[in-house]
Amino acid sequence: MNDAAERVLLVDAQDRVLGTRGKLQAHREGALHRAFSLLLFDDQQRLLLQRRALSKYHCAGLWSNTCCSHPRPGEATDAAVARRLDEELGMRAEAHFAYSFQYRAALAGGLVEHELDHVYLGRAQGTTRPDPAEVMDLRYESLPTLRQAIEQRPQDYTPWLALILQDPRLEESLTKAGIV
Repeated sequence: MNDAAERVLLVDAQDRVLGTRGKLQAHREGALHRAFSLLLFDDQQRLLLQRRALSKYHCAGLWSNTCCSHPRPGEATDAAVARRLDEELGMRAEAHFAYSFQYRAALAGGLVEHELDHVYLGRAQGTTRPDPAEVMDLRYESLPTLRQAIEQRPQDYTPWLALILQDPRLEESLTKAGIV
């Protein structure tokens, strides 16, 4: 489904669905909507990062977490995580909900990310088959190295990735999940 036809779930601060909106329109208006961010780690505790394709309408060419997107109307967030991981990277992984946070970030072109983001964690398994319309590059990075890189060159990374890495609940969740 193309971005123009995709719809997102508008939510309130408690994640109650208020309606739907076209994805691009929601980003133009800065409307609060439900999203997810998946972070997959290898057995060396390195995060699998993707560099967003240049054809993406926002944050094109920026490095981000393994996979991120929005559930469709009527779709459970867990199901959306699995669907988008397959669509973007051609892979499957067992992922578990860790925590949620709300953020608002101004993007290029007058767009605004205003999301209630549900963070999922898991282990990267198997090979990837990235869709070039979604992903232009992949790499694994340790969290300390990644945090330092974002501090030095924040313009190379998506704003939500920086926020996730700053949240103290990430370390707690990684420990609880046995990833670190």
